[in-house]
Amino acid sequence: MKVVMFRIMQIHHASFLVADLDRAEQFYIRTLGLKKVIRPDLGYPGLWLQIHQAQQLHLMQLPNPDADRLAPQHGGRDRHIALHVEGLDELAQRLDTLGWDYSSSRSGRKALFCRDPDGNALEFIQITDTN
Repeated sequence: MKVVMFRIMQIHHASFLVADLDRAEQFYIRTLGLKKVIRPDLGYPGLWLQIHQAQQLHLMQLPNPDADRLAPQHGGRDRHIALHVEGLDELAQRLDTLGWDYSSSRSGRKALFCRDPDGNALEFIQITDTN
């Protein structure tokens, strides 16, 4: 029997459910600066966004089975995606300017957490030699 070797290389994409695609687009494109990529017709509204090289975030306008779930205030204590960023202080300034709520990481790392308009949690972490 031949043993098949494989390894997971990286995350290709993460997906979030959104209630209002236009509102989500405002946040992810205008606030965070992500770029749209071509998305096939999947039979429901959605948006694919390029994060970096071969990594994407897929937004799907579909009913959310967790819509009534009580989420913790701090996104680090919830399901979230973590995005490696450069210029975390500049991102914080941008969020402050736009009046967008966020919290600092409670682990001591240079990171912050916020939620998109649908309550999906995002972590932005600046990797340094001490992380």
